[in-house]
Amino acid sequence: MKLYNAAAASPRRVRIFLAEKGMDLPRVDLSLDAQGTRGEALRKKNSLGEVPVLELDDGTIICESQAICRYLESLQPEPNLFGGDAVEQARIYMWDRRMELEILTPLSLIARHSFDFFKDKLTQVPAIVEAQRHDLPAKLAWLDSALADGRPFVAGERFTVADITGMTALFLSDFVKVPIPEGLDHLKRWNDALRARPSWNA
Repeated sequence: MKLYNAAAASPRRVRIFLAEKGMDLPRVDLSLDAQGTRGEALRKKNSLGEVPVLELDDGTIICESQAICRYLESLQPEPNLFGGDAVEQARIYMWDRRMELEILTPLSLIARHSFDFFKDKLTQVPAIVEAQRHDLPAKLAWLDSALADGRPFVAGERFTVADITGMTALFLSDFVKVPIPEGLDHLKRWNDALRARPSWNA
């Protein structure tokens, strides 16, 4: 089993998960160019030409960061990051989706519609960047209000994949220069806690 990896947000999501699990996988580190993630060799494994890609020993290919993490969780259930009983699983899934749809996706849209790297991947629309930058402060304020109950992690009392999605969003926010607005102290507390985890540097 080996992980195809690159210096990008989605593979980092898997690297954080592995670090939190204490798992170590053989990695194939690819460059972000025609010899790496844009190359024909990777497209044979993932037709979208994107990483991460997990290749199993029998040649089975698993793409998409959360699908890879779910597979790895099934191999090593502890520490549990997807939830125990049905209620906890649903709560974690709920917050993971909220983190993805409300925070990570808008940040990703800014990157995809402004970075030269994505010019050949889609039609870039500057207005989308402007709209996301306009809307994100309100979304971050919403997250701050959700964390105002004092819970240490976004889905409750323990660290889960929802926080990993949050870490990925925070990592991306640095690159697209979307800071946490002043006055969002609950969000800053959570942000500081995540950045202090050893897995932040995975």
